[in-house]
Amino acid sequence: MPSSGNERLLTPGEVATLFRVDPKTVTRWASAGRIGSIRTPGGHRRFRESEVRSMLADLTSEATLPPAHS
Repeated sequence: MPSSGNERLLTPGEVATLFRVDPKTVTRWASAGRIGSIRTPGGHRRFRESEVRSMLADLTSEATLPPAHS
């Protein structure tokens, strides 16, 4: 597996738990390019924790923003 420094890599199940979705949804997001993933030598997907947490923070802040007025 390529070195990612000290970055923790998350499984689809761990990412799914953070987003409260099914692990297959996380896999679809990765296939669609919505979230970056790394493939292990065995072909499994792993996700950079920093990228996942950043995406989660963006979604959380969008959900708590007041509606924009036109």
